[in-house]
Amino acid sequence: MIKEEWVHKGFVDELIDKDINLRKEIDKLRKEKNAVILAHYYQEGEIQEIADFVGDSLALAQWAAKTNADILVLCGVHFMGETAKIICPDKKVLVPDLKAGCSLADSCPADRFAQFVKEHPDHTVISYVNTTAAVKAVTDVVVTSTNAKQIVESFPKDEKIIFGPDRNLGNYINSITGRRMLLWNGACHVHEQFSVEKIVELKKQYPDAPVLVHPECKGAVVKLADLVGSTAAILKYAVKSDKKDFIVATESGILYEMRKQCPQKNFIPAPPEDSTCACNECNFMRLNTIEKLYNCLKYEYPVIEVDADIAKKAVKPIQRMLEISAKLGL
Repeated sequence: MIKEEWVHKGFVDELIDKDINLRKEIDKLRKEKNAVILAHYYQEGEIQEIADFVGDSLALAQWAAKTNADILVLCGVHFMGETAKIICPDKKVLVPDLKAGCSLADSCPADRFAQFVKEHPDHTVISYVNTTAAVKAVTDVVVTSTNAKQIVESFPKDEKIIFGPDRNLGNYINSITGRRMLLWNGACHVHEQFSVEKIVELKKQYPDAPVLVHPECKGAVVKLADLVGSTAAILKYAVKSDKKDFIVATESGILYEMRKQCPQKNFIPAPPEDSTCACNECNFMRLNTIEKLYNCLKYEYPVIEVDADIAKKAVKPIQRMLEISAKLGL
């Protein structure tokens, strides 16, 4: 008998019958339970393949807001599950592995950020979606990499703004909007690791390849880019481009969808600085597996819960983001 605590601790992968058809069983379970599987582009390919919807953070939030499912299974990291629960308080929200955290969210402890906000009472607070519910609770509006520029520009030019927690995204938005937002000093461990030198070497091998860069990357990497954009924007650019080769500087999970949509094109992952690996993966995203997804649906565990008082405050900046994005057609 598999116990709930075993599922929670991730001990059950080896206890699954090896003859079971996981895809077939997952499909059966989600139909029986009226569940939908939402997966981020950074998930393993086999999870993306079985998901009902695959997208970036904005798209996942938008999808969660409109689904009629009773259960949402969020294949991503913990803050994504929190966001879905805040948007859909009456639905059961599950994640395959509760240990799937986020280095960027971890770089912004809620108590320290709240104190920072308190010290600058005349500032509007804009927080990246890669934050905990408690950080969102002291935020005026949430943004994603897809809509950050447009939402920042929706405020008057002289608006005093705190932007957190990603200093790289904040610096990039400042540079293209002429703003002088006050930035929290946080970063994503994956996007911090891309090597300028190795990208330059790849460019020599593939001189006609556009360099596609996520705005969470360091400024020196962004300067090499032909396109700076979210995972969704990177994918869209590759689909529309007539180029054959592309150098991609974001978490390598996006390559699955890029290759799926453009099988005739060549996508080269930009490598990290301190590794011989040819790609850059998020160890948190990769904690989710198809075995854990199966157990998650079967046992309806682990469940995401958000403190009611925090959720009541955090839902407002999320709803504001969704409303502004809808008005802007994002």
